[in-house]
Amino acid sequence: MPHPNPAPDDVHECAEGLRAALRECGITLPSLGVELPSFAGSYPPPLVALGNCNMATARRLAEVLRKAAPR
Repeated sequence: MPHPNPAPDDVHECAEGLRAALRECGITLPSLGVELPSFAGSYPPPLVALGNCNMATARRLAEVLRKAAPR
């Protein structure tokens, strides 16, 4: 179960882990990072911002997710 109050380092580590996993699949989300305004309140917990990507990247991401989806 996730910790209810993750530390800033936890959120950055999570974002970097996602960036690395996407890179292994040949996907780069240039705007991926931590949503800094989400640190202002107590709920929701800090968010990972996936950001924007071009259509080719969105298609590649959808392709990878479809292949990885349980059948």
